[in-house]
Amino acid sequence: MAGRVRGPAVAELEIDLEAIAANYALLCERARPAAVAAVVKADAYGLGLAPVATRLSAAGCQRFLVARLDEGVALRRLLHEAEIFLLDGVGRGEEETVFGHRLVPVLNHGGELELWAGYARSLGQRLTAAIHLDTGMNRLGFSEAAFGRLTAERLEPLILRLVMSHLACAEEPEHPLNAIQLERFATATAQLGEVPRSLAASSGIFLGAEYRFDLCRPGVALYGVNPVPGRPNPMRPVVRLTAPVLQLHEIEAPGTVGYGATCPVRPGMRIATVPVGYADGLLRSASNRATARIAGIEVPFAGRVSMDLIGLDVTAVPREAVAPGTPVELLGGPDGVDRFAAQAGTIGYEVLTRLGHRFRRRYLGGGDRR
Repeated sequence: MAGRVRGPAVAELEIDLEAIAANYALLCERARPAAVAAVVKADAYGLGLAPVATRLSAAGCQRFLVARLDEGVALRRLLHEAEIFLLDGVGRGEEETVFGHRLVPVLNHGGELELWAGYARSLGQRLTAAIHLDTGMNRLGFSEAAFGRLTAERLEPLILRLVMSHLACAEEPEHPLNAIQLERFATATAQLGEVPRSLAASSGIFLGAEYRFDLCRPGVALYGVNPVPGRPNPMRPVVRLTAPVLQLHEIEAPGTVGYGATCPVRPGMRIATVPVGYADGLLRSASNRATARIAGIEVPFAGRVSMDLIGLDVTAVPREAVAPGTPVELLGGPDGVDRFAAQAGTIGYEVLTRLGHRFRRRYLGGGDRR
């Protein structure tokens, strides 16, 4: 049945900038006396670089990290005085842009170091940079051997603003690699004297004081994802995703829901169709696994997530509580992102960064609307 006429089929993504600022303050308190930078790569984890970075700057954040060069350029246009670290480093032909926008490249190998040092010599001045040491990720960074061969002569054209590494298993406090990486980092960086050091990102902050060094660089925790899996989330929730019921189906005969006929239905069941799908970033792997909330009642996904639509089994919801136009909460609450991620077989990072731009976005506490 169709029920009453619905309103516009618009999903809304609510982003709480005040919660992001509160999460930054909490992380600063937890990390003290270390300073705290904010990772705002990937459009601030999908939530909007301009409103998020502007609010963090107003909250006192002075250092930011991005991955791509265009992200650094965009951030510099927003924040004229902030220190911006470029995790991807500097490539040939990018030197002038990096220098012109006062970005601090994180040098990941000897080739980048020589390129940036050579550019400094060509300008006749020393340039700021950071050094990335690989202590066990085998992804980016100088190997311990290559790091040990860095000489004062090679580093002389540079003003080192940071030496950093990245923990592989910080979400697992008992994992032995954490202590191994800590020891490697502390030992290798001792040669650099007064250069600020950074090892901990979001979860690393919670491993203990010995992991925090001079600068911590949280990302996902700022956006409300739990940095201590298996324990209560200390962060405030940041996102809430809602969408209206588009149509309500009273099942009158045995059948199935959606593509592939993966979800059987029987007479008496009720299926609500909601206008959100994988084109909006709602993971297809959530098919027949995830849940949403209607009128405070948890309801399961019914059938596959398709490009624009999902089905929900609302049989358990009182009839008077659901009809076309009734709002459905797809993400929300202190465990919303993490709960959906677990149901979809992924992590909160992917859930956030996949949230699309077909939603009507509403920022709480400032920012813009798009």
